[in-house]
Amino acid sequence: MSIAEKLQIVQNPYRPNVIDYINIIFPDFLEMHGDRLYGDDPSIIGGLAALDGTPLTIVGQIRGRNLKENLAYNFSMSHPEGFRKSLRLMKQAEKFHRPIICFIDTLGAYPGVEAETRGQSAAIANSLMEMMSLRVPIFGIFIGNGVSGGALALSVANETVMLENALFSIISPKGCANILWKDPSRYLEAAESLKMTAEDIYELKLADIVLKEPDGGAQADLVSMASRIEETIVSLIRKYRFVSAGRIQKKRYEKYRKIGQHLR
Repeated sequence: MSIAEKLQIVQNPYRPNVIDYINIIFPDFLEMHGDRLYGDDPSIIGGLAALDGTPLTIVGQIRGRNLKENLAYNFSMSHPEGFRKSLRLMKQAEKFHRPIICFIDTLGAYPGVEAETRGQSAAIANSLMEMMSLRVPIFGIFIGNGVSGGALALSVANETVMLENALFSIISPKGCANILWKDPSRYLEAAESLKMTAEDIYELKLADIVLKEPDGGAQADLVSMASRIEETIVSLIRKYRFVSAGRIQKKRYEKYRKIGQHLR
């Protein structure tokens, strides 16, 4: 499948978002709010759930389907209080020995002045640092766009799962084309160069599992896609169930230390 086709699938307004998957996979989900410092950021949903008899902490970035939802979720671009909320829930998960599931689907961290004033870069950096040291397993699942620091802030994981048409990149293709050539119409050329598809990310050893999507993308069969994600989460929970906290932390650290070594 070409990069143009993948972009069309992942940008489809009917592509399932994290709320769709939570409703199917975690029907007992209990949402929690706020960063205990400034306020609540609706672009990130977080809370408690259970699967396979295991209590979990769920964190996910929300992509809207229409203008009203996009405005409500700030076009999936989180403010610092969103990242602080997600980290608060993750540290709570560590306290109560709960595995963490992160659903990544964002166009990037919000770049506005108010976000910078409230400590955007520090919130992202702190999330990266703290996630690296957590002593419970973290599973990151890319379900749509994974762009820039907004995606990085939730993607420090023991195991990284990508849906077949999900993307992970340092910048959006149009943003890249505009910076490199001052011509956003060359976005497909930029997308090819960014190596942002699930296959590319897997080959670069940044992703551990790629989940096949139904023909036409996840939006063609939400129930089937949710079932595949659920099976994968259950498998990962069982894989790490009897791994010690110290080993979980060490495996995550070693994973990220190895990134790029095979390219030397």
